Amino acid sequence: MAFVVAHLSDLHIGPLPKIPFRQLLNKRLTGALNWHSARATIHNMDVLAAVAADIVAQAPDHVALTGDLVNVGYEPEFPQALVVAKALGAPEAVSIVPGNHDAYVRNSLPAMERSFRPFMQGDGETGMATFPYLRVRDGIALIGVNSGIPTLPFMASGRIGPVQMEALARILEDTAAQGLYRIIMIHHPPIAIASRFGRSLRDARAFTRLMETHGAELVLHGHNHRHSLHVVQGKSGPVPILGVASASAVPGTPFHRAEYHLLDIDPEARTIAIRRRGFSTKSDGVIDLAETRFPRAAA
Repeated sequence: MAFVVAHLSDLHIGPLPKIPFRQLLNKRLTGALNWHSARATIHNMDVLAAVAADIVAQAPDHVALTGDLVNVGYEPEFPQALVVAKALGAPEAVSIVPGNHDAYVRNSLPAMERSFRPFMQGDGETGMATFPYLRVRDGIALIGVNSGIPTLPFMASGRIGPVQMEALARILEDTAAQGLYRIIMIHHPPIAIASRFGRSLRDARAFTRLMETHGAELVLHGHNHRHSLHVVQGKSGPVPILGVASASAVPGTPFHRAEYHLLDIDPEARTIAIRRRGFSTKSDGVIDLAETRFPRAAA
């Protein structure tokens, strides 16, 4: 029986609230300047609303949101973003991981956790959100990994870290033993070739070795604001690394227009039908952009 996942990322929800000067005496200053000079025109909330409404209309079994809900990690941004997350579904049907903008400065992730805790907890967890977390739905293991860390201005790199990596290895082994279809959700592309300097996952090579040792069936990420599909070798076969464009980007090039992925997963056959749905200025709505399958059918 197929399981349908809607995957979106990099919402960059605005407008940016008014920020007191004392809260700008850090990396937020450059982020706020960037929002007002560029991002405010790139990320369109009407486009995001259309994408979110289309996701709800498609009625997926689960929604995976892979980070960068906000812009400068300022606490009043998170309740604003929470309204959008709730519109996508209840916490048990929507899984969220942080991005680098959600972890902009040292106190950003605790602020996100206060608003989004129910969306970032594993099954049966009642305390503070911890990563990686595990949710099991109809034979699907949804594993949330946090790659968001505070960085210096003009840097947007991420890191999983050895503690998360060790816990992730255990989860992958346990869920494999149960015969579950394992989906890892992370913000940064977890392969070295997918990001340029200053934007990469610092321990991407360690993640690749983890795939070789423990495997997974699918990895979902955002961060690059464009659709991508890479493949790494896993313990029991190839692992697709699927990136999605920003869900709020003003329609532009085919690589950067606002979109989300609708993934029709057959856990038994280990196949994925990938539908890219995005905003079209011609139709003034969300349409099918492309469809592919993994693995691809033999020629």
